[in-house]
Amino acid sequence: MKTYKHLYPRIHEFENLHRAYRDARRGKRHKESVAAFEFDLEDNLLALQAELETKTYRPGPYHHFYITEPKRRKISAAPFRDRVVHHALCNVIEPIFETRFIHDSYACRVGKGTHRALNRCTEFAQEYRYVLKCDIQRFFPSIDHRVLRGLLARYIADPQVMCLIDLILNSGQGVLADEYAMRWFPGDDLFAVLRPRGLPIGNLTSQFWANLYLNELDQFVKRVLCCRAYVRYVDDFLLFNDDKAQLHRWRADVAQFLERLRLTLHDKKSIVFPVSVGIDFLGFRVFPTHRRLRRENVRRFIRRFHRQRDQYRAGQLPLDAFTRSVQSWISHSQFASSYRLRTQILREMPLSQR
Repeated sequence: MKTYKHLYPRIHEFENLHRAYRDARRGKRHKESVAAFEFDLEDNLLALQAELETKTYRPGPYHHFYITEPKRRKISAAPFRDRVVHHALCNVIEPIFETRFIHDSYACRVGKGTHRALNRCTEFAQEYRYVLKCDIQRFFPSIDHRVLRGLLARYIADPQVMCLIDLILNSGQGVLADEYAMRWFPGDDLFAVLRPRGLPIGNLTSQFWANLYLNELDQFVKRVLCCRAYVRYVDDFLLFNDDKAQLHRWRADVAQFLERLRLTLHDKKSIVFPVSVGIDFLGFRVFPTHRRLRRENVRRFIRRFHRQRDQYRAGQLPLDAFTRSVQSWISHSQFASSYRLRTQILREMPLSQR
């Protein structure tokens, strides 16, 4: 197994930090923290470079907030300068692992994404009769730092890079403690409650490390179970087969394997059923011949439209921001058979007062 050394100097190279800054600001240039960093850009990047070179860099505190759609989640936002470091780190180490990921892992990867995952799901739904749809309980709060660190150290043999990884891991330790319900696994002792766990939802590193963590599952499904038809997006994954009994056996095998990663399948959301009834996946209901938007997706858009329209009429929301929000949903909904639905909804919800 090839290991990689002498990576740390590449992380704090000024060109890499500048590229990381550009990536971190994408879509966020209107934020005050980004503008403040840009105001003295060169000095801030040089200061960050010096801290990384001298090993004096320390992550700052997170800003926490909750989103409620599609379900309540705690988002932990790192300071902007820390996000630059996250991008700089991922620029160097992500390519090491990218070539080891399977083709049908679609989250947070260049050339992948939700719509390609949906296309693959449709392709398999047309080919097979049954699907095993799985969901992992409290995935991000449950990620075990010791397990994750072992997966990273399997290929990264640079102690300085591992030290930086430890700093980032430790900075996020406990931010999702209130989201985690203690689970016991074979061989645990009373000290298991003290195991550091959880990755802040919102960090680039968390997204990448989540993919790396579940790549172990991907390899198990493909190499040990020999399941040809498999799709994963973050912790939502699907296994297809014509034999319903085989899918039930695979479900038990997957649940047992996940114990190695200290993860648990969600009993009520990990089920086997015919593809003909439609597969709830990434905000759509996927049938072999077509897709539909989930009803809750449509309801959320209607609620958001009314709320933003009221804000626009009150002068609290610019027209271009309102327009972008509507266009974003339209673009998303176009990946379903939804033309008549979109036409009806937008006709019944005019922007101006009648």
